[in-house]
Amino acid sequence: MAKEALTFDAVREMGLALADVIEASSYGSPALKIHGNVLVCVPVNKSAEPNSAAFSIDMDLRSTLLKSKPGIYYITDHYAPYPWVLVRLSRIDRKELRDLLAMAWSFTSAQKPVRASKAKSGKRRR
Repeated sequence: MAKEALTFDAVREMGLALADVIEASSYGSPALKIHGNVLVCVPVNKSAEPNSAAFSIDMDLRSTLLKSKPGIYYITDHYAPYPWVLVRLSRIDRKELRDLLAMAWSFTSAQKPVRASKAKSGKRRR
């Protein structure tokens, strides 16, 4: 049986099930945020491959993911200095995506909240 090719719609569906996650945008691109901080978004930089998502993640964990599954996880020079990992959504399965969202949620929710004036409102869930 062929593996289901995931899209950002699957990321959105799973992400909105997590506590305090809202649907928003980042640089005009679809995103999910926690307290104003981006959890995951569709990358806007041209260096990212089509059908990718950028997840906010601890740099040590990013290094582990890049080494363990370079077919799924990657980084470009643009994203390298920041705590982000790019994910080829067509190559990740639902279980691993759910696990990655949980790790990204833990990392992002621990960040200092963005001031209300900077945070864009979105559709609240949970």
